[in-house]
Amino acid sequence: MNNNNILAVVLAGGQAKRFGKDKSQVRLGKLTLIDHVLSKIVDEFTEILIVSNKDIKFMSSDKITLIEDYVKDMGPLGGVLSAMKWVIKKDKKYKWIMTFPSDTPFFNKSIINEFSKKIKLNDSFLYFVKANQKRHNIFGLWSLSLLKKLEDDLINKKENKVELWANKIGVKTINLEFDQFDPFFNINTIEDLEKAKRILGKKDDRL
Repeated sequence: MNNNNILAVVLAGGQAKRFGKDKSQVRLGKLTLIDHVLSKIVDEFTEILIVSNKDIKFMSSDKITLIEDYVKDMGPLGGVLSAMKWVIKKDKKYKWIMTFPSDTPFFNKSIINEFSKKIKLNDSFLYFVKANQKRHNIFGLWSLSLLKKLEDDLINKKENKVELWANKIGVKTINLEFDQFDPFFNINTIEDLEKAKRILGKKDDRL
């Protein structure tokens, strides 16, 4: 699948109040959480953008660029807006951005291909993942045509809740079912990290 018209964006700007420190830099096995994500997507895209307001560390690749939020403290939607503004500022030709959280080490990489298929359908400007009946709003495919609306709603109307904004715009989902755990779950707490360690241990045992 050709992903040349899609910019991959890793959103790493969360304040991690429940976790207590920058989750993207926490180690799980041999990699930090953000490098678990990057290692899955680095070969799938021409370019990857990381949006973070901290000087974080991540795997070395000429494909990866780190930027700060265009407007700070606006949550994930602020990160999406920042990526879209970067595309315009740098005169890039991307028509879509595909977003990934920085704290989801086990997500199924096949979602990249599933998102790419949706572009050809041309039946929505926004798609999210829904796994085991739970919608994951940060795993998204966003059309650049949403830029002006997003900027107006975020900056002028202060509408910074992903769930509410997406519902208002109209979002379609890619529905997936898994027999065991939801691989799109994100690590918000120390307890989540311990769960991830157990899952990683089981994966290693099968190798």
